[in-house]
Amino acid sequence: MTRVYLTTPGSRISKYRRSLDTLLKQRQHLSISSQLPAVLRPAHQQSCDTGARCFSLTRVMSCLKNNLVAMDLLVLLLLCTVSPVRGYRSGLVIDSCEDMHLHRSGLSPQTAPSPFTVTTEHKRYRLGEDVKVELQGPVSTPFTGFLLEAREVGNETPVGSFAIPAGAAKLLTCSQRPNSAVSHRSGFNSSYIQVTWKSEPSRDIKGVQFRASFVQNSTTFWVNVTSPVLTFTNRRAARSAVKSAGSISSASCGVTKVCFSQPPNCDPAVSSSCYFMSAMMLPGGTAVRYEMTGPNEGYIAFGFSADQIMGNDDIYVCGVNSNGQAGVQHMYSTGRSKPETRPLGNVYNVTTSVQNGVISCSFTTTNVISIQGTSGFNQSYYLLFVHGPTSSGQIKFHTDDFSSNKAINIYSPLAVGNGDFPDIMKAHGALMLIAWMTTASLGMMVARYLKKMAKGKRMYNKDLWFVVHVAVMCLTVAATIIAFILAFSYAQDWSGGAHPVLGCLVMILSLIQPIGALLRCGPQHHLRYLFNWTHFLNAVAIKSLAVAAIFTGLDRIDSDDGWLMKVMGGFLAWEVLFIIMLEVHDWIVKHRDGTADQMESALLRGDGCLIIVYLLGNLCFLVALLVGIGQK
Repeated sequence: MTRVYLTTPGSRISKYRRSLDTLLKQRQHLSISSQLPAVLRPAHQQSCDTGARCFSLTRVMSCLKNNLVAMDLLVLLLLCTVSPVRGYRSGLVIDSCEDMHLHRSGLSPQTAPSPFTVTTEHKRYRLGEDVKVELQGPVSTPFTGFLLEAREVGNETPVGSFAIPAGAAKLLTCSQRPNSAVSHRSGFNSSYIQVTWKSEPSRDIKGVQFRASFVQNSTTFWVNVTSPVLTFTNRRAARSAVKSAGSISSASCGVTKVCFSQPPNCDPAVSSSCYFMSAMMLPGGTAVRYEMTGPNEGYIAFGFSADQIMGNDDIYVCGVNSNGQAGVQHMYSTGRSKPETRPLGNVYNVTTSVQNGVISCSFTTTNVISIQGTSGFNQSYYLLFVHGPTSSGQIKFHTDDFSSNKAINIYSPLAVGNGDFPDIMKAHGALMLIAWMTTASLGMMVARYLKKMAKGKRMYNKDLWFVVHVAVMCLTVAATIIAFILAFSYAQDWSGGAHPVLGCLVMILSLIQPIGALLRCGPQHHLRYLFNWTHFLNAVAIKSLAVAAIFTGLDRIDSDDGWLMKVMGGFLAWEVLFIIMLEVHDWIVKHRDGTADQMESALLRGDGCLIIVYLLGNLCFLVALLVGIGQK
């Protein structure tokens, strides 16, 4: 802080004030005598009138003497009217240790509430324990100087000792106690600083309160800004610095912090299956408190991105290290490859937990969000969240990810929802659903139960049932190929989890099925049974894998109540029920007495009616699922 350095000892000021009184009397006498006729004035006054000439040495000395008196008078006036201002640009404010006041004549501290605050990491402390103390204010109103002390409640003597970041502040000796106070260094101008205070291990100190004086500029300052009282505890058991997952909750979401979760709006304090992160801008606008928690596979991570696709993202990871403990890492992704590890930077107040199958991390940082082309807390970013396994402390490819539905600014608290499911992926899901829950099922039922329908009718020199079966199954394979291409064109890489593995197996077996059918032997060939069994078993395998792939895909986009999964479960149960009914009906008809024509007629009527009812229900389930996917 730049100050005016004018200091005058009290005895000298008193002397000059007495001299000033004498000079003022002389001035008054001169004013009276100036009104007399020139002939009645003293000789030395006559010689110094305007226009007069001083020829003798006596007269010259008299003029100089009068001018020097006037100059002395001017200097004395300045010395006695200017308020002594003592500046401490270097932070050496030892004479303020006792009362925390800035010793200035004529200047008083502000009476309005201070925009600057003093806060502590905990509400309790033990002997010899480190306590983080934060001084902060609005980012638009930095403070240029400060003085901080810790005092026992009801006592005016500093207690404990401070430790400070290198170069950020200066330690002072107050009341003959080394490092018992902290002040600014020359050129300080900031809205945030953190220091560490340690109580004295040899004393049984009671409640402690931190006091600070803040200087905003040369005329504006606050004195004795206090923190909440730290309560002393004498418990021998160390207080754990690790918070459990239950300490992270959705409380204050949209009020003081930005929240993002999967399933949407879940509360990690209630559900252990909730993936959750929050960001809260601290007073002063230079530090953010982050929280993240979720089921423990190995790691969870959130990132800030310019879009909803991974790549060029600023990431924080909460992962299990090789010792089985959770830790925080700072990373940056440059593309689809493994993110690059960055220095953790200015991260403090870190708390971690791995218990009951849940991993959680909380920390405060002044690291500015920085991605390619954009940086700063006051910018808007999409939120990304991923989770996956670790190996020897190293993160592996994530098993799942989700993104926010809009860009957010962490200065504006809100509970942000998940991103809209991309239309291209909605089309992928819809095609797979239609292919393997409707057209494939219809093709299989026609081949197994309706071979006798339209007996004698042929198309393209083939039985009608065969033409229908081939057409429907070709449509199924074509839909599968298109859905497969859509998924990979969107992801542009191999994503984690079981879903892509199942999808690839379905695609491969779907291509093998028609190729095998084209290479089949004739109906009367003695090895025809090998083709029949291979074709049947491959169809069952594809159907089973496709159903599993659909379930895992729906699980990725389903809501917290699991509506899509429930409908899909009903869809599958409906199909299984009618397959059982068709098999039972055929077994009963075949074991009933009657002619071949009667048996064939009964099979066609019964199977035809069951398949029609099945298709009606199938379409209802299909439409419900398609609508559900479209709304995601």
